Amino acid sequence: MVVVLNGVLADECPTSVRALLAAHPGYRDAAAQLLSAAPRVVGAPGLLYVGQRELAAVVPHDKTVSIIGSDDATSCIIVVLRHSGSGAVALAHLDGAGTAEAAAAMAARVQQLAAGYPEGRLELQLVGGFTDPHRFSDDLFANLMLSFHRLSVEIDLTLACACELNTSLSPGGAAAPLVTGVGVDLRAGDLFPATFPDKGPDLPLRSARYITGGPHATQVLDIYDNNVSMLRIGPFNYDPLRGVDLWLQQSDDFILQHLSTTPNVQPPHFVHNIRTTLKFIQQHPFPAVTVFPDNRPHYYRRDEHSGGWTLVRY
Repeated sequence: MVVVLNGVLADECPTSVRALLAAHPGYRDAAAQLLSAAPRVVGAPGLLYVGQRELAAVVPHDKTVSIIGSDDATSCIIVVLRHSGSGAVALAHLDGAGTAEAAAAMAARVQQLAAGYPEGRLELQLVGGFTDPHRFSDDLFANLMLSFHRLSVEIDLTLACACELNTSLSPGGAAAPLVTGVGVDLRAGDLFPATFPDKGPDLPLRSARYITGGPHATQVLDIYDNNVSMLRIGPFNYDPLRGVDLWLQQSDDFILQHLSTTPNVQPPHFVHNIRTTLKFIQQHPFPAVTVFPDNRPHYYRRDEHSGGWTLVRY
C-alpha cells in the first residue's frame, strides 16, 4: 500500500531495480553517492554487528552502541530502516528467508523506539546484492519491496544501491558486488560503506543456525535488547548436520563451491569461517541441550576496557 518513491505514494510497487529506475532515475544518483564514499574499517568499540538472518534496532542515545552495521553481503541485501525524527534505526542482513516477517518486525521495532516523537518519517535504504548468475539478489529485492509495500505504514525508499546498481563487470564479463557492507552512524544518521573485522561473540553458533535446518533456521532473529543495552543471542535449536565429518575433510575449494551461492566473489575469510562453524556443529549437534540447556539467551554487556562484548553470568 504505502512505499513512497521520491515523495510520492506508489500505487504499484516496482519489484526490480530496472523498473524503479525507469520511473525514478534519481535513485541512480543516490546509489552513486554511496559508491563514491571511501569505505571505513570499523573496530569493536561502540559497534553492534548484525549477522546473516539477524536484525537489531537501536537509538542514538544508547550508551553502548554508536555504529550498527553488517558486511559480507554478496547475494544478500542489508536493509536499514530509520526514523528521521528520533534517529531510531533497525538493520537486518537478509538472504531470502523470513523476509516478510523481518520487514514487519523492523517497522514495529523502529516505531516502538520512536514513540513520543511527533515529527519524522520512516526511511528505507537497501544496500547489497548484485547481478549474480542465479539472480538471487533480484528475487530478494522484489520480495523486500513487496514486503515493505504491504505494511500499513508509509515508508520512504531513499536508497536502493542493490542488484544492477551495485554490480561491477570485469573485462571478461564476470559480475561482482561493489559494496558488501555498510554501517550507520547513529548520532549523525549517516550510512557509509564499511567492513567489520570484529563480528561479535558466538559467531560460529550464529552462523550454524543458517547453514543447518530446523524451525529456527529460517527465522530472522532480533539480537539486541534495548531495555538493558545488551547483545542477546538465542535461545534456538537447529537440526543435526548429516555428514559434517565428511564436510570437514573436503578441500577449501570444495567447501567454497558447494557452501556458497556466490563462490567467485566471497571474501578471503569465507572458508575459514565455514570450517569454524562446521566444527562447532560437530561439537554441538543439539544446541538446545549443550548451548542453551536452560533455554535462556546468552547476554553480552559492553566491556569498557576492550570495547567488545563480555558474557554476562547469571
